[in-house]
Amino acid sequence: MKHPNEAILILKGKSKNGEIMIDGLVIPPFSETGPTFAGFPHSFLPFDMSYLGIVHSHPSGSAEPSVTDLHNFFGLVSLIVKSPYNDDSIFAWDSNGNKIPLSII
Repeated sequence: MKHPNEAILILKGKSKNGEIMIDGLVIPPFSETGPTFAGFPHSFLPFDMSYLGIVHSHPSGSAEPSVTDLHNFFGLVSLIVKSPYNDDSIFAWDSNGNKIPLSII
């Protein structure tokens, strides 16, 4: 099932000793969404050390980061939520496209 548009949010939280704890989400200013891309201009963000990365959807059902995803990587982690959008559909990636272990608590 292909949904009409991707969506994007900024992840907020803390990073300590290699552990990333996400405890909030922010709607990015001036975000753009479409069938194959969701992004925002990073230069409009206020300086905030609690911004850890982004989460965005992949309506196509693939959780693999695209080349565009990697070129627009922001922060320490990128979460991709693929269709059908349940707890088993969330995957974490580093800036090189390597999968990061993820625990949802």
